[in-house]
Amino acid sequence: MEAQKLARSIFKIAHLTGEFKLRSGLKSREYFDKYRFESQPQLLRAIAEAMQPLIPNGTQALAGLEMGGIPVATALSLRTGLPIVFVRKRAKDYGTCRLAEGLESLQGLHVCLIEDVITTGGQVVLSAQDLRSEGAIVEYCLCVISRQQGGEESLLKAGLNLVCLFTQAQLAAAAAAGI
Repeated sequence: MEAQKLARSIFKIAHLTGEFKLRSGLKSREYFDKYRFESQPQLLRAIAEAMQPLIPNGTQALAGLEMGGIPVATALSLRTGLPIVFVRKRAKDYGTCRLAEGLESLQGLHVCLIEDVITTGGQVVLSAQDLRSEGAIVEYCLCVISRQQGGEESLLKAGLNLVCLFTQAQLAAAAAAGI
């Protein structure tokens, strides 16, 4: 799917207006409901197709962050053949009691974090630290939408490069151009 058409489709299905509290605690009059684009197979497939070339060279595994990053990472894994690890916000207290599920070991693997929407990047930074403590080499985060509200700067301070498919401004511009 052509980039402008994809941007318009994401905006049309996922952009909501009203009063919203974001994970970061910030309040916003705009919200991108990631589940609306992640639950649409054709749209999720198009997103993965567009994101595939953005995966950094040398990536050995993808890390889908709970919960919204998991469908995107899974779609990317299916397209690329790269293995995936599912990253929890907190390790579960039963079963394997692991924070990162899927691969036996992350030791020495170049792992690219996959997220859906990034505002301040707080959870991404925490998850990167957790994966690094398990021996992963984490230098990149790939997301569908950057809200451009400090996430890139937070990630850079934590030694992470942010690569986004679209910024909030790009989605809005594409939607306005398509009306």
